[in-house]
Amino acid sequence: MRVLSIVHEPGSTGGGGLFEDLVEERGDRLERVVMVQKDLSAVDTPERYDAIMVFGGAMHPDQDAEHPWLADEATFIREAVAHEVPLFGVCLGSQLIARAVGAKIGLAASAEVGWHAVHLTDAGRDDPVVGVLPERLDAFQWHYYGFELPDGAELLADNDAARQAYRLGERTWGVQFHPEVTRHMLDYWFVAGENELPDPERVKRETDAHLADWNAHGRRLCEAFLEYAAA
Repeated sequence: MRVLSIVHEPGSTGGGGLFEDLVEERGDRLERVVMVQKDLSAVDTPERYDAIMVFGGAMHPDQDAEHPWLADEATFIREAVAHEVPLFGVCLGSQLIARAVGAKIGLAASAEVGWHAVHLTDAGRDDPVVGVLPERLDAFQWHYYGFELPDGAELLADNDAARQAYRLGERTWGVQFHPEVTRHMLDYWFVAGENELPDPERVKRETDAHLADWNAHGRRLCEAFLEYAAA
């Protein structure tokens, strides 16, 4: 397959982590665009890809004044949805998908930084992609914004702080948590964003306890998405 990865920070610490690794392990063709370095004129039109993944970033989905390319990215995503290209959004990516299809985005009721429990809904347990996750899991989060559920979307996971996952139609998914993170990525995030951690030592202890299982969940989730796209 031809898979596009849209990332918002340069370097391996701001990319698709496990998800990009798995695409290449499968022998699929990975193409990557870094939005702070290039614009989407550097990639093909959405319908030319077999799958598209949109990852997180330090910016928020409505900061067009600071990041003018956000509007172009939302247009690209809207076209991908319209052409029913298999699409998976992570954190900022899930928020941008919601924005692109007209759902409300904004500050979440409470920020989530660190490890937080997430629960699958009945629809989530039956979903061909998100349903590979356990019904209750400790998920790594780093977000201040959330999204309203897009029209016609199904809520697949949530918790007391925010909506955590949805499916729009048959080929678009968004998750608020970070299933793509690797140890390398988190080591960098914990230094660069230490002042955002509510309790740095606790978050690091919890990372040591949860990361192996979390990476296994992330690989299953990505594999399920890619298999669904391939089918």
